[in-house]
Amino acid sequence: MSILSKAHFHDEAAAFKKLEELLWPNGPVCPHCEGKERIYTLDGVRSKASKKNPEGVVRHGLKKCGHCRKQFTVRVGTVFESSHVPLHKWFQAAHLLCASKKGISAHQLHRILEISYEAAWFMGHRLREAMRTGGLAPIGGHGKPVEIDETFIGKKEGVVKHPNARGYAHKQTVFSIIERGGEVRTFHLDKANTANIKPIVDANIRKESALMTDEAKYYEPIGAEFKYHLTVNHSAGEYVRGGIHTNTLEGYFSIFKRGMKGVYQHCSEKHLHRYLAEFDFRYNNRIAVGVHDEARSEKALLGVKGKRLTYRRANQVISFCSP
Repeated sequence: MSILSKAHFHDEAAAFKKLEELLWPNGPVCPHCEGKERIYTLDGVRSKASKKNPEGVVRHGLKKCGHCRKQFTVRVGTVFESSHVPLHKWFQAAHLLCASKKGISAHQLHRILEISYEAAWFMGHRLREAMRTGGLAPIGGHGKPVEIDETFIGKKEGVVKHPNARGYAHKQTVFSIIERGGEVRTFHLDKANTANIKPIVDANIRKESALMTDEAKYYEPIGAEFKYHLTVNHSAGEYVRGGIHTNTLEGYFSIFKRGMKGVYQHCSEKHLHRYLAEFDFRYNNRIAVGVHDEARSEKALLGVKGKRLTYRRANQVISFCSP
């Protein structure tokens, strides 16, 4: 017996029951008026008849609120709302996305789940939206080592590299902070410089931390505000000096870049922030900190509430520095 043989991965009624257990641990809550009392279950209700389903389809998990008199299911007000994909396939997709260390492409979801490519692509972005977090407390403090660094991937849209040009001006800039033994937070920057990096560091790292960076000049004024600022000189071939290094972050970048190159081969800038959230989420809920695959996917599903992502919103351009 495997994890994917569990009922909620292939039975629609079981999938609704499982999602209700996750999102309503203390009983159903009306998404329209937030009422908790006088919630009634409507059994045996079917949708309108159609050519495909002459007898209609059973409306699993249908409830009615005694306060506002409106009907709802646990899908209302979540990334699943209005989706034509069966809920049990959403559970399969969430597990596949969370259990795959480098992610899973929309093409592969399309083949495994036997849904259209368009539905698989949108499904992936809805789940990544569920993984996004914000308003988190700063990390580090008490002399804990926190590494910061940047890396470059893909190509900026509309930017052509001159044959004799040097540097990464034509690449998309990704900046990360990581607390050793703790969590990572990754951001999309327009350019790696002090002006763009400092606000992120100020909001996300306690000044009592031991800041670890490479020799880049734009880290100097940032590091001056910390209790400790320790550097290694990568350009001189120095990568480790005692406990001073940014190798934890380099390891994270290695997984991230292999996933972006091997799985998500054509990522536009307007969608990059969701892919960053996906890799951050899997790292922050990894086996090494005691989170196994099933628990990781369930934790991702806890983030579906209040994130109604439409196709138009999925294609909006997101401003830089958005986590």
